[in-house]
Amino acid sequence: MKTKWFTLSVAAWAFIIAGCTPPTKNIDTANDEGKAVMELDYRDFDQAATEMVQSMLSSGVFKKVDGNRYVVTTAKIINDTMQRIDTDQLTFKIEQDLINSGQVVMTAAVGGKGATDQMVYQMRDLRDSEKSDEFKQGTMPGKGQIIAPELSISGKIYQKNIRYDNNIQQVEYYFQLRVAEIASGLSYWQKEAFIGKRGSKKVVPW
Repeated sequence: MKTKWFTLSVAAWAFIIAGCTPPTKNIDTANDEGKAVMELDYRDFDQAATEMVQSMLSSGVFKKVDGNRYVVTTAKIINDTMQRIDTDQLTFKIEQDLINSGQVVMTAAVGGKGATDQMVYQMRDLRDSEKSDEFKQGTMPGKGQIIAPELSISGKIYQKNIRYDNNIQQVEYYFQLRVAEIASGLSYWQKEAFIGKRGSKKVVPW
């Protein structure tokens, strides 16, 4: 009898908990009415990336005198926040928009985290291995074909927590990027995008 009662109690609690669980919904990224959060979310990265790209493109930094396109790489983007951020979330969006603008070409051969496409070097390793005979030689990448980048994008994301009042905290996020010419080391462009949030001190922003 006790076993039956226990089984019924567990089933009842499971039903209650299930009834209180909010349903899962897809996010409408074009019109997200979800509440703001103290941490950085996809909306913040999209806002910062869009602001940076628009500034780069409108500044004329990528306008070459000969009309050709610059070859650009992304160097290190330092995460100096309290959150475990994959900075690729920012750089991928920036690289995507820059490529689609038609003003630059991004290299996949070098970058702050190494080659973004390991196949560039894997095929060259095969070229010098015993397996190279398995490939039609005219299709193998030759030496001296990789194009070196001319410009580099680097930057930093950092976070600053401020006590606003007894119940509210202010969290400030700064996205800093610069474009430098690799040959000369000169900075051609730089910008800081700011995202600020205020909310309960009970929320831990990390």
